[in-house]
Amino acid sequence: MSHIRVTSEIGKLKKVVLHRPGAELENLTPKWLEQLLFDDIPWLELAIKEHDAFAQTLRDAGVEVLYLADLVSETLDSNPLIKDQFIKQFIKESHVTSETLANVLNHYLHTIPSTKQMVEKTMGGIQKKEIPGFIKRTLSDHIRDYPFVTDPMPNLYFTRDPFASIIDGIAISKMYTITRARETIYGEYIFTYHPVYGNKHPRYYDRSDVSTIEGGDILVLSSQVIAVGVSERTHPAAIEKLAKNLMYKYPTKVETILAFDIPKSRSFMHLDTVFTQVDVGTFTIHQELIQHMTVYECTKDPKNHLKLVVKPIHEPLKTILERYLHVPITLIPCGGDDVVSSDREQWNDGANTLCIAPGEVIVYQRNHITNRLLAEHGILVHAIPSSELSRGRGGPRCMSMPLEREDLS
Repeated sequence: MSHIRVTSEIGKLKKVVLHRPGAELENLTPKWLEQLLFDDIPWLELAIKEHDAFAQTLRDAGVEVLYLADLVSETLDSNPLIKDQFIKQFIKESHVTSETLANVLNHYLHTIPSTKQMVEKTMGGIQKKEIPGFIKRTLSDHIRDYPFVTDPMPNLYFTRDPFASIIDGIAISKMYTITRARETIYGEYIFTYHPVYGNKHPRYYDRSDVSTIEGGDILVLSSQVIAVGVSERTHPAAIEKLAKNLMYKYPTKVETILAFDIPKSRSFMHLDTVFTQVDVGTFTIHQELIQHMTVYECTKDPKNHLKLVVKPIHEPLKTILERYLHVPITLIPCGGDDVVSSDREQWNDGANTLCIAPGEVIVYQRNHITNRLLAEHGILVHAIPSSELSRGRGGPRCMSMPLEREDLS
């Protein structure tokens, strides 16, 4: 039995992975915000309450909520050797170059009372002052006034990015920035060693692959069509490798990859920040995406079963989607037609919806214009509080990684 099944963006959501915000947000400081990819510092207490409201909204809709730290803890508790391996790999990937410090850090992590607390410590960041007997050893220690031995991972509550469920398999991301690169170590261990999810599913992409790709750029439009954003963080070569794996190495029903070449900027971080599906044939979209985007079709090469045929599609997006999805298409503009409202609600992820069933979505309360337009189009809207969560520049879809959805009939 497969424990991963995602053949659409809108099939009834059955199981999802979240990460409850933790100490990693408390370890943000103004001095290091840019390095850690944040524009502001969320207030952790309220961010947790907002995230809990998000999780409860999912549960109230019948969705099973799994937490990333729990899955990793279950994985490591299943085998002491795997736990030891994880700690050593985490230290190495945290760029701890001093052998002496690495040994001290290894001992420190092993002495944390529970595996889950240890996992949360790797996520939250380890300050130098926490390490017993820490002394300045390197030139960097003496010159660079940096408080951490291992960096916090404040972007981790956006569980969509480090890995993506596709059909009956998984794509573990190769992250674009050094800051987020370690986030995928958790997916590597879960999908290799977890008692339920480990080593049971095709791996359509891996964190060891060369080119970068992130989960927020991957949209499963149907079992035959996948949309992938060519963004600042997802490289065209990664999309081609993903396509070849889906079509050749681990053959699925996928026939077409639609590569959306979107602007390479923070406001267009991933495809799902400007384009999400909310119902059969209905999508939210940021108006600028339509104006500044080219779509490319990637299909099998009938003459060479190791290659792809790639061609640009010079047609309106609505026409393209109608051809591949075989239904009439409605595009709902984020923030409506007003330029100011559109830009403001786009900045607060108005287009980033999480569909939990056809025509039923979770959105941020603050994007009232987009939410009203969704309701006017017959979409059932569950609006959640987001004053702190939205400071990370990601919405409900960004904060969720579906593992199972019902197939559309």
